[in-house]
Amino acid sequence: MHEEHGISIWFFIGSLLTIYGLIIVIASLPALFSAINQPHVVLADLHAGLWWGAILLLLGIFYVITYWPAKKDQPHSES
Repeated sequence: MHEEHGISIWFFIGSLLTIYGLIIVIASLPALFSAINQPHVVLADLHAGLWWGAILLLLGIFYVITYWPAKKDQPHSES
């Protein structure tokens, strides 16, 4: 019986989460260092974008590492 091994869908999901997390973290960084007097937003000091970006980034890296498509040793057929 021939069994094919493809790339897991979780690898692609991890790749997307990593990319989205990186984009959100980069977009949230200027808010940390902003000296401009911006309008007061409730709970702005929590930096939710930075936290969610970091969570997505770490979760994405975990999935990419866990489901990395590695070449597995194929058993030699004895015919």
